[in-house]
Amino acid sequence: MSRHALRTGALRGTALLAAALVLSSCGSDSTDDTAAEGADPTAGSSEEFPVTVETAFGDVTVEEEPTRVVALGWGDAETALTLGVQPVGASDWLGFGGEGVGPWAEGLYDEPPVIIETLEPSLEAIAALDPDLILDTRSAATQERYDALSSIAPTIGQPEGVDQYQTSWQQQLDLVGQALGREEEADEVEAEVDQAFADAAAANPGFEGTEVAVAAYTAEGFGAYVSGDPRVDFMQQLGFVNKPAIEELATDSFYVPVSEEQLPLLDAGLTVGFPIFVEASEITDNPLWQAIPSVQAGNSVVLDDQTLTNAFSSGTAPGIQYALENAVPQFADALG
Repeated sequence: MSRHALRTGALRGTALLAAALVLSSCGSDSTDDTAAEGADPTAGSSEEFPVTVETAFGDVTVEEEPTRVVALGWGDAETALTLGVQPVGASDWLGFGGEGVGPWAEGLYDEPPVIIETLEPSLEAIAALDPDLILDTRSAATQERYDALSSIAPTIGQPEGVDQYQTSWQQQLDLVGQALGREEEADEVEAEVDQAFADAAAANPGFEGTEVAVAAYTAEGFGAYVSGDPRVDFMQQLGFVNKPAIEELATDSFYVPVSEEQLPLLDAGLTVGFPIFVEASEITDNPLWQAIPSVQAGNSVVLDDQTLTNAFSSGTAPGIQYALENAVPQFADALG
């Protein structure tokens, strides 16, 4: 299943998304300390400009400090907010509603942004906002999309060599930090998140080297994530090893389909299930899921809190910190 196909199925039914991820399993078209500290709108300096940012579409020069930013890519708005910049327009990839950000980033806007469609953003709506910078670091990443956006304002796409939707949270921080003239703040945020991972891993030495299978269940069935997806990257940064038998099935997608007959593939030292716009009971009540040895042994977690699954899917620094605080204890209990 391609990344686009999974996103289309996963966020079906949300009004603002026509198809979609997570980065990361998504679909259609909480403020933490880091976000709060980064919310000072005076933190940037015009002395940083002009800046030139290297992207997959070539070098992009931002002549002056942006004051009207439109954040279109997956997680771009939360990343800008974390660095103290409030977009005037933004896309709501996960269908949060309101300001279009997760609860871990609520309260960082003085005024809510204009919400822009995700997969097919309205060029007229974007141009009407008179942007001086467009962030599109994690998206469909087509030349056509980039050309259309860059005709309105300097546009920061994904890094060179990175596929659709696969910009990591670190790369996103780096790109957005450069474009906003806030590289120092971005470095500080990255260091804080890395330290949070290190602290969680140190507190749970049993994670190191343990094989994990990270699965999703949508209306289209089961699948497993592979390296490059933020959920797997999250587990790996805690010390887990993504199950090699799953990694061997990887193609150019972040996800491999798993038929019900193949569910034993999800047996691992720890099996983690993500219900994507379905009830968690559709996983836990499935007799074939119940037959997986790791599930029978109690070494499994099915995340039944939508906010927590969205935190994983956000692939942003504040979302990741929310997931660390709320998911790591569940993983520890399952292994205990």
